[in-house]
This record gives sequence, C-alpha cells and structure tokens, in this order.
Amino acid sequence: MKRLRIMHLGKYYPPVRGGIETVVETLGRGEAEWAESSALVLNERCATTFEHRGGVAVRRVRTIARAGSVGLAPTLPFWLARAEADILVLHEPNPMALVAYFLARPRIPLVVWYHSEVVRSKWKYQLLYEPFLEFALRRATRIVVASPPLREVPALARYRDKCAVVPFGLSLERYRPGTAPSLESIKKRVGRATFLFVGRLVPYKGVDVLLRAVAGLDAETVIIGDGPLRSSLESLARNLGISERVNFLGEVAADELLDWYYACDVFVLPSVTRAEAFGYVQLEAMACAKPVVSTRVPSGVAWVNRDGETGLTVAPGDVGALGRAIAVLAADGDLRQRMGLKRRQFVAGDAEQRRQRHDAQPLGSFEEHQRLAR
Repeated sequence: MKRLRIMHLGKYYPPVRGGIETVVETLGRGEAEWAESSALVLNERCATTFEHRGGVAVRRVRTIARAGSVGLAPTLPFWLARAEADILVLHEPNPMALVAYFLARPRIPLVVWYHSEVVRSKWKYQLLYEPFLEFALRRATRIVVASPPLREVPALARYRDKCAVVPFGLSLERYRPGTAPSLESIKKRVGRATFLFVGRLVPYKGVDVLLRAVAGLDAETVIIGDGPLRSSLESLARNLGISERVNFLGEVAADELLDWYYACDVFVLPSVTRAEAFGYVQLEAMACAKPVVSTRVPSGVAWVNRDGETGLTVAPGDVGALGRAIAVLAADGDLRQRMGLKRRQFVAGDAEQRRQRHDAQPLGSFEEHQRLAR
C-alpha cells in the first residue's frame, strides 16, 4: 500500500534550535512511523544539502544573505515547485516560506500550522507580510493552532471555521533522565537552588526582567541559548552585581540541555509579549517534572502552565512578582514536587490522568500562596 507523503515547509531544522524547529522535528519523526515524512527548510550556509534524520528526509536550501532574522533563499520556490507530496504543511511565521509558496503555487493540499502572531509595526505588516499570509490562509484546507487563545487572533478572524486546536506534543522517551556522570557533576557544582531559562536572547523573551527578578535571591541562574542581546544581558548581570550567580552557557548539546532540565529546581519563561505564543520549552521542563514560572502574556503560554496547578504565572514585565513567584517555589520543595509531577502526568497523555486533572482542585494560585506565606 502506498504511504502518505507529508512535507513540512519550515524555517530551519535541528540541530538548529528553536521552538518551531523542535515541533517540525517531533512531527516528522512521529509521522515517519506510518508515512513518508520530509522537511523543506533553509540552510544556515550557502549550500543546498540533503540528508535523512530520524527517518525524515531533510532538504536544506542554501541561504545567500539575511535581512534581519530572515534568511534569503532564492531557490526555495524552485524546490517547492518540484515537491512530490500528498500534504504540504507550512509552518508560520515564516516569511521566506510564504513568498516561496506564493511564487511556486504547488497543487498540493495545504495545511498552515500557525505558531504565533507576527509582531511588527502595522504598516510593515500590512504592506510586506499580510498579502502573502492571506494568500496561504485562503488556500489552506485546514489551519492548525496549538492553543484556544491563538485561534482568536485577528489574523485568523476570517478563517476560524478552518481552525483546529492541536496542542504540541513531545516524545517522553527523549526526556528520560540521563545516567551519565554529567548530571551529578552539575548538581555538585551548583550546590544551591537553580533557576533555568532556555531560549533565544531576544527582546520578547524578557531575560532582562528575569535578571532583575533574581538579583535579590541566593540562587544560581542558568541561561541556555544565544542571540543578539547576549552581550547586553551579560553587561546587565555585571551591573546588578550578580554575574557570579548567572551562567550564560550559549547553545548546548541535547544531552547537556536535558541534564540541566533535571538539575534545575524551577524553570522560568519570563516572556513579555504575545510573540511568545506557546512556550514549547515549558513542555520540555514539565516532561522532566519541573514546575514552571511563566507570564500571563495574551497567548497560549498561561494555557500551558496553569497557575497554581503546574506552576505559577505572573504579569509580564513585573520584576517584583516574578522574583516572588520564583522565591515561593525555591523555598517549598513539596510544592515543587507536586506541581512538577502533576504536569509530568499530563504531558504523558494518559486519558484517565487528563480526566482527573480536569476534576481535581488546583493547588492554589500564586496570589493564594503569597497570602498563606504572610
């Protein structure tokens, strides 16, 4: 029997790190068990390459230049026009992919996986982005979003009847604790409460807010990821007098990242705008049974991390509230364990656990914990 052919049109593909990249890889590996899965993405180098990774056929198209954060790959429409697939999944936001789709117009049923809104000045969005996005949304058979709040964004207002909510998933097999000595060495080296952030060092991630929030806490803060703000954030840590307690590790290998997820006490996602649409790293931390402190940005972030149940949520940009929430979890090992294990069970996807989760009383909101502490 002929197997279904699914092509993912993404931005990049692992080992390039990023939320969308992780989702595309996870989908591709899962589909490879029952379909022919492929990915058409940009290459960070000026060369077009082809490889198989985990059962997924990955073509990386050469990039000749960059315009801000957007890679320019003039041959992407050519490769897309030659695509042989039964379903094309376009992962958005992805300006180069939208332009390529507009030019190539492949006769393949289209699914648009809408990961997040594009936060740009209104005139730039309407002139340079919206026409290409509208073209794809009109032609799409289905539009997938990862959370109910994302379905309500203005860009999808005319297409809500096409929208389906499919929360992101992950393979728990890839998040089993390591047995290598590295995990124990991390724990011995740190020797005190550890807070972890994982992500690109860009403005909407709110890492500057995190640094100010932990300035008064006797703990170690680990920043994994890189980006254009790294040098300014390192300078901020020095100015706050906490550089000895803040470790900027840059990009790390997958095994080391997993060790840090298990070694930390609290995972923090301090995003300050709706550009953070879901926070896939929250799922990764929860798969390792870690509680999360995140913000109530108007997106799906707080839908993933339920306040008082799997972690604590605070107003975006509120340094004091973020610091107090982190301190509450750092000081209460029992609460951390209950929250971490509860979310680990939900991520596991057991139907009965999901039913119990909806029936159970929450562990209490952050504000309630503050009241009890007083």
